[in-house]
Amino acid sequence: MGASSSTEQVPADQREAETLAASTGALPMLQNAFAKLSDPETKAIPVDSLQQCFTLSFDDPIGEAGTVPSYFPALLNHLGPSIVDLFFLAEKGGVSWIEFLRGYTKCCGRTSASNSFKNLFKVFQLTAVKAGLPEKLQFESDDSDGKVNGSLLPADLLMLLWMCWVMSWDSRNLSSSKGQADNVLPDLNHLVLSAVVSCTDGGADLGVYDSDVTGLDVQLPAGKLQLWALKMIQNLPDCFTQHVHARLRNSVTREDKSETTSSSVHDTPSTTECSTHLLTCGRAWAISLTLRSTVREEILKICFASHVDEKIGNLLYRSSLHGKGLNRFWSNVEGYNGPLLLVIAASSGDAHEGNKDVKRWIIGALTHQGFENKDTFYGTSGCLYALSPVFHVLPSSGKEKNFVYSHLHPTGRVYESHPKPLGVAFGGSIGNERIFVDEDFSKLTVRHHAFDKSYVPGSLFPNQGFLPLEALILEVEAWGLGGTTAKKVQTSYKKREELFTVQRRKVDLKTFANWEDSPEKTMMDMVSDPNSARREDR
Repeated sequence: MGASSSTEQVPADQREAETLAASTGALPMLQNAFAKLSDPETKAIPVDSLQQCFTLSFDDPIGEAGTVPSYFPALLNHLGPSIVDLFFLAEKGGVSWIEFLRGYTKCCGRTSASNSFKNLFKVFQLTAVKAGLPEKLQFESDDSDGKVNGSLLPADLLMLLWMCWVMSWDSRNLSSSKGQADNVLPDLNHLVLSAVVSCTDGGADLGVYDSDVTGLDVQLPAGKLQLWALKMIQNLPDCFTQHVHARLRNSVTREDKSETTSSSVHDTPSTTECSTHLLTCGRAWAISLTLRSTVREEILKICFASHVDEKIGNLLYRSSLHGKGLNRFWSNVEGYNGPLLLVIAASSGDAHEGNKDVKRWIIGALTHQGFENKDTFYGTSGCLYALSPVFHVLPSSGKEKNFVYSHLHPTGRVYESHPKPLGVAFGGSIGNERIFVDEDFSKLTVRHHAFDKSYVPGSLFPNQGFLPLEALILEVEAWGLGGTTAKKVQTSYKKREELFTVQRRKVDLKTFANWEDSPEKTMMDMVSDPNSARREDR
């Protein structure tokens, strides 16, 4: 079923459907999936079987940031039927081979970014309607250029993001389910507030530090929301395409056909494990939605780690654990020649005097190479992130290459007439850095984007003005995103440095006790005859 004999004449529509499916690289998998799911008599997949294949079960969800609406599990229960109704045309006996291929191509084939978001909005809209919620989006036409009208509330956007998160998690863990655990939904308020600030006229004046996104009564126009998503989280539709592909692939790998009906989320990290570090599951997932390289896969491993030990394996440095200061930081990141993510939590205002206007925010900087001890800027690319309370990504602009600056105490020099600043910085120029962390890791200076041409303009925290801001550093984390290879190289580097240190500390007692080789004899000989020619033998 689904495989054509070489001696048979293949219809033109079937040949076209197979060619498009083959362009995705999934034709062999689709042939096996069709053979597993189809009825031998009708040579078609029953609609119920295909619906169950894409359905997710998510009972009693727990939210990191608050209560999860009671209708959210119903959304996931209607996900499978919505996907089939939208993309897989069913005939009298079910979904035929040709329609099965066409449906997969609509979901996972190459298409424009705007059309990918349109498909995702369609899935969410139909799922919400099937769950009994009002219809809020309208689609002008079925072509890729058709516009999306209507608007969503911040609570609706949160449900959409959670649905994508569950699909992404499920796609990665279908083959490694180990049992039922707490169903924890990450805190994604920073993403929702980013959309609110970008898509509404008064969003910039919103009190984002204490806002409950589920209670915000503001309309997010679908057109502006799509533009925001294309700029800020362009990989969001991949959650849907990966879900469709992974579910069909899973139907092939499982021997028991009944096991493909629906699955629950398993082995999700507990709430305390997710919120222990600055790089929470929600923040890591948001960063992954901005990347399209191997770094994305590494940060997704942190986001979807089943146990806290898996997550902290990528943690190279944490100021509260390893101690504050540039030297402590350097001893943990030195020798790591791979992508690194630096996450900094800071507070503006004087918290020691009981100032009620103290604001806490988190920023991040991604560099695609290890840190080097230089008194100049270096690097090939990077990104700056506003992570909390509002998410914002600032990629490289391509105008300058002042991506990273990391300078320790100079070695071999006692005096410098014009010493370079000691610390870690990103963007700008020496003395006018976009982000500067001082040597003690106690003070953070953030400047306006006008001083920086390496990263695109944008604010790193809400209501950032033109004047430089000095903030108190609360916590610093450095995460290695270079995979096992970079970690092994760093381990070898540290062992080699330890060996050199031990060798330098060793003293050859025989040589030290020999008068002919002693420094004292050399000095006395020089005093007795300073003009005699000598050769250094050591």
